[in-house]
Amino acid sequence: MDKTFEPHKIEQACYKHWEEQGLFKASGEGDPYCILLPPPNVTGSLHMGHAFQHTIMDALIRYNRMKGNNTLWQVGTDHAGIATQMVVERRLNAQGQNRHDLGREKFVEKIWEWKEESGGTITQQMRRLGTSPDWDREVFTMDDNLSEAVQEVFVKLYEEGLIYRGKRLVNWDPVLLTAVSDLEVVSEEENGHMWHMRYPLTDGSGELIVATTRPETMLGDTAVAVHPDDERYQSYIGKTITLPITGREIPIIADDYVEQDFGTGCVKITPAHDFNDYDMGKRHNLEMINILTDEAKINDVAPAQYQGLDRFEARKKIVEDLTEQGVLVKTEAHKLKVPRGDRTGVVIEPYLTNQWYVAVESLAKPAIEAVESGEIRFVPENWNKTYYQWMHNIQDWCISRQLWWGHRIPAWFDEAQNVYVGRDEAEVRAKHKLGDDVVLRQDEDVLDTWFSSALWPFATMGWPKETPELETFVPSSVLVTGFDIIFFWVARMIMMTKKFTGKIPFKDIYITGLIRDEKGDKMSKSKGNVLDPIDLIDGIELDALLEKRTTGMMQPKMAEKIGKQTKQQFPDGINAYGTDALRFTFAAMASTSRDINFDMGRVEGYRNFCNKIWNATRFVLMNTEEFDTGRDGGEMQLSVFDRWIWSQFQQTLQTFETAIAQYRFDIAAQHLYEFSWNQFCDWYLELSKPVLNSDASTDAEKRGTRHTLINVLEQLMRLLHPFMPFITDEIWKKIKPLSANQTEVASIMSDAFPIFNADKVDQQALDDIEWVKSFIVGIRNIRGEMDIAPSKPLPVMLKNVSEQDQNRLDVSGQYLAKLAKLESMTLLGSDEKAPASATALVGEMEILIPMAGLIDKEAELARLNKAAEKLQKDVARTSGKLSNENFVSKAPAAVIEKERDKLADMQMQLDKISEQKATIEAL
Repeated sequence: MDKTFEPHKIEQACYKHWEEQGLFKASGEGDPYCILLPPPNVTGSLHMGHAFQHTIMDALIRYNRMKGNNTLWQVGTDHAGIATQMVVERRLNAQGQNRHDLGREKFVEKIWEWKEESGGTITQQMRRLGTSPDWDREVFTMDDNLSEAVQEVFVKLYEEGLIYRGKRLVNWDPVLLTAVSDLEVVSEEENGHMWHMRYPLTDGSGELIVATTRPETMLGDTAVAVHPDDERYQSYIGKTITLPITGREIPIIADDYVEQDFGTGCVKITPAHDFNDYDMGKRHNLEMINILTDEAKINDVAPAQYQGLDRFEARKKIVEDLTEQGVLVKTEAHKLKVPRGDRTGVVIEPYLTNQWYVAVESLAKPAIEAVESGEIRFVPENWNKTYYQWMHNIQDWCISRQLWWGHRIPAWFDEAQNVYVGRDEAEVRAKHKLGDDVVLRQDEDVLDTWFSSALWPFATMGWPKETPELETFVPSSVLVTGFDIIFFWVARMIMMTKKFTGKIPFKDIYITGLIRDEKGDKMSKSKGNVLDPIDLIDGIELDALLEKRTTGMMQPKMAEKIGKQTKQQFPDGINAYGTDALRFTFAAMASTSRDINFDMGRVEGYRNFCNKIWNATRFVLMNTEEFDTGRDGGEMQLSVFDRWIWSQFQQTLQTFETAIAQYRFDIAAQHLYEFSWNQFCDWYLELSKPVLNSDASTDAEKRGTRHTLINVLEQLMRLLHPFMPFITDEIWKKIKPLSANQTEVASIMSDAFPIFNADKVDQQALDDIEWVKSFIVGIRNIRGEMDIAPSKPLPVMLKNVSEQDQNRLDVSGQYLAKLAKLESMTLLGSDEKAPASATALVGEMEILIPMAGLIDKEAELARLNKAAEKLQKDVARTSGKLSNENFVSKAPAAVIEKERDKLADMQMQLDKISEQKATIEAL
C-alpha cells in the first residue's frame, strides 16, 4: 500500500470497475428494497443539498444491497421545462436568434441537441460522489415511455371530470410569459410605498379612504370592502362609489376578510389582480376586470392615456394624475413582500388566464388517509403536520404552462373552440366522429413539470404496462427529500400513485434538513458562501474559486466584497478532501434538525479519519501479510484484548443497524468513528503489540491476534462501506485474501454485510479491558500533568487492590508494564504509607507514583505559574470583550457564543493548573 491515502488515485478507477461489472443492478433475490431518486433538473449541477441527500440514499442502498435485499435505486432526470427552455434560448440569443425565428418544432429539436451534449452534467457528478444507482435504468421525464404515462393519466383524469380548463388567477411571469408555481416565486421584503386615495360616494354624501401598494390596479377595481361589524361604515354598505380616473360605479360590500384595525378599514377589491381579492370576488359575484397584457402592460380595457404603458410606468402616471385631481391623500414609506420569479427576478403578477387544472379534492382524501393510518410514515414525524395542513386546505392544481418544451397537452380545439381530449388527433377524430373537414388545432400549452414528476413512482416502473418492476418495487421503501417540496411533489406522488395503482408510492418519507453555511446562513451566490461538492472532493485553487464566486456579479462592489470574504476564509483555496471524507461529513451531520450548518473543520477531521484507517491498515498488513492469520485452520488462542475488540465490534454493529433503521445517520456515523478511531486504531493496535512482539506469547496466541487484526479490519471495512465506499473497497481488496482463502476479489459491494453475533460479546473481556484502559490512562494523565517524558519508566505503587484487581493484574500485568512504560509495580498493604506521590484511581484501586527524583518541584511550579499568568491575561481580555455592550450588540450570535465557550475553556484550564500546583506543593 502507498504510504499515504490519496483519494484521487483510486476513486474514478474504482467507480469505473463497479459500473463495468454491473454491481449496481437489482439482484432479483431477497426482499425488495427500492429508492427513487428525486429527479434533478437536466440543466442542473450537483450542489450541497444534492450531495447531502444522495449520500444518504446511497448509504441506504449500499447497506441493503450488502444485506442481500433485491435492491434498486431508480435514477433519472427531470426535463425542467422553464429552466431548460431558458438555457437554450440564451444560446440562441447569443447567436442573434430567438425561438420564434426557428419555430416550435425546430426549437424543440435544438433542446434535444443541447440535452445530448450538455444535459448529463449532474449524472457525471453523481458518479464522482460514489452513488450507485442502476444507470442502465436511467430515465428522463420526456422519454417515450414516460410521455405515454403522462398522456394516459391526463386522458383518464379528464374523462373522469378531474381535469378541466378554466379562467382563474395564477402566478404570471411577464418575462417568461407563462404561469409559474409557488415554488418558482421568491417573496422577500423590500422597500415600497403605500398610497392613500379618496374614493367618493356616487350620491355625493361622502368618501372612503383606501390604501394600496399598487395604484395601477385601481383601474381594475370592482368593489370596496369593509368589515360587516365595523360601526364606522355600517351605513355605507350597499352604496356605490365612483372610481376615480375610470368613472366606473362600483359597490361597497361587507366581508369578514377585512381587518377593521388595519389602515382605514376600507379595502379596494381587484379580483383579477390579487389572490385574496379573487376569492372575495367569487364570494360576492364581482366582475373580474383584467387590465394587463401578457407582458404586464396596460391593455385596452383601461382609459386610453394608459394603454400600452408598462405597469410601473402606468403606476407613476396614475399617481401623478391622482395628485393633480386631489384624490391622493398621502404617500408613505412601506415595507412589503414582493413576489419575484426565481429565474427572471421580475415581479410576478397575479393574472387571470385560461389554464388547465386538476380537481384534487377527491384525490387528496385517500392520500391523507394513507398517512393518518400509518401506511406512509414521515421521518421525523412532525412533518406530517405540515403535510396535513396543506392537504386539508388543498386548492385545485394549475397544470398548464405557456412553454414550448415539455409534455404538450393532449387536447385539440375546433374552430368553434370546442375542446377534445385524446391520446392523439386520430383518436380524437374517431372518438368524436370528426371528419377531415373539421380543422383541429392542438393546445399550445405544455404540462407543468411537477405533473410528470408526480407519476415518478409508477411511470419509472413501466406503467401503464403491467411489468415485474411495477409489481416488485411499488411501493418503494423510502423517499429521501427536502421539506420544501412536500406540497409540490411528495403529496402529488401520493395522490397520483394511489389513484392509478391503488398502492402507496413509498413506505417512509425521510425529510432532510437544509444545508447552510457554518454560520447558519443559507448558501447563495449573492452571499458568496456557496460550496461546490466537487471542489471539496478535488480541491480548488484560490484564483479559480474567486472566479467561480464572482463571475456574473452585476455589482462590482458586491463582487469585491465576496472576493474579500473568500480570501479570508480560504487564503490557499480549498484542499482536496476526497469523496469519502465528504460523504462521512454529510452522514455525521444528518440529524433530525431542520437546518444543518456545514462546518469545513469537520471535513478536515474526516479526511484525517481516512488517513487513520489507511495507516492502521498498513500496520495490520505489516503484521499479517507474511504470517499465519489462522485462515488455514491452525490452533488459535484469543487474548482478552482480542475478545474485547470483537465484543466492541459486535456492539458497534448492533448500534449501527439500530441507528440506520431509525434514519439516525448521525448516530451511526458517531459510533463508527468512535470504534474505528479510538477502539480499533488506537487501543487495539496498541494492545496487540505486546502479544505480537513478546517471546512469551505462544504461536496460538500470536495467530489469534493476527486473525483478529485482519478479520476485525475486514468486517470493519464492510461496516464502513455504505458511508465511505472508495477507501473501504480499496482496503478490502488487499485484506480479504488474508482473512479467507479467496484469491479473486471483485469488490466489497459483492460481499455480505457483517452479521451481529451475540455469542461474540464477552462482557467479562469488555469489563477487564475497560479496567486496563483506565489504568493506562491514569498513568498517562499523571505523566501529562507532571510533564514527565513518555519514555521514562515509572515506579508504580498500588493500594486498595481487590481480588478482581489482582486477577486482572495477573492476566494483564506484563502488558501493562509495556504499554504504560512501568519500571516496577509494588502492592501496598492497607496500613502501609506511600511517599509523596501523584495519584490516579481505577475504581477503588489507587495508583501512586512517587515524585521524588522524577520532577524538579520548583521548576514545575514555575512552569505552571507562567502558564496560569498567560491564561489570566487571556481571560481578562475575553471577559472585557463580552462585557462590552458595543461588541455584544453588534457581533453575530455565533461569534458571541464562540467567545463564551473560549472563556469557559480557559477557566477550566486555570482550575486544572490550580489542582496540579496543589499536588506538587504537597510533595
